[in-house]
Amino acid sequence: MLEVRNVVGGYEDIQVLRGVSLDVRGGEIVGLLGPNGHGKSTLLKAISGVHPATGGSIRFMEEEIVKSPPHRIVEAGIAYIPEERHLFSDMTVLENLQLGAYSRTARPEYRRNLELVFDVFPRLKERQRQVCMTMSGGESRMVAIARGLMSGARLLLIDEPSIGLAPGMKKAVYGAILRINQDAGITVLLVEQEIDYALRLTSRIYMMKRGEVQFERPSGEASVEELKEAYF
Repeated sequence: MLEVRNVVGGYEDIQVLRGVSLDVRGGEIVGLLGPNGHGKSTLLKAISGVHPATGGSIRFMEEEIVKSPPHRIVEAGIAYIPEERHLFSDMTVLENLQLGAYSRTARPEYRRNLELVFDVFPRLKERQRQVCMTMSGGESRMVAIARGLMSGARLLLIDEPSIGLAPGMKKAVYGAILRINQDAGITVLLVEQEIDYALRLTSRIYMMKRGEVQFERPSGEASVEELKEAYF
């Protein structure tokens, strides 16, 4: 589904990505692990076109997208959910979800996607008229993921879904991601710092450090100790 080959990129004079290659197959949840500041979020931004790569190849569903603008990448079926959420805080949950369905490919599927969102996130159905600035951090994270689903995405790029959340809300968010994958068949590339959560949720993991992929493992073959050693 997604093929990343020798991608390089960064910010102004700072090179962050140094020839990154990875694959995500349809139906998987793949984890992207590694220390902060070593290129994981930059890679998601490159895939989504938010901060384009300066070299290499990114192919989605066998089509090259490395030079495509973000709106075309959304229309192709990729939704990026950043760590910062970027909700319209003075608008309601439903209004934020409606904005997620802005693309020409998503508009005809609005009702179906909204039904999926409310099935996965019943709390959002109950609070669809609530203004987002009054919601908890975990609820805001749910809205951000749900807005990505409203685009009709076949691949979700989710950055640090558990950061700053209480344990109970982390469990709820991860349960929702699992349902999105298993029940709706949506593929997920997940950046995560919480090693235990990542290993339980994913089928494979990539370890990134200093802007490069250090290794790839089936999640069942990767130990917490090995990953912590790679971190430090």
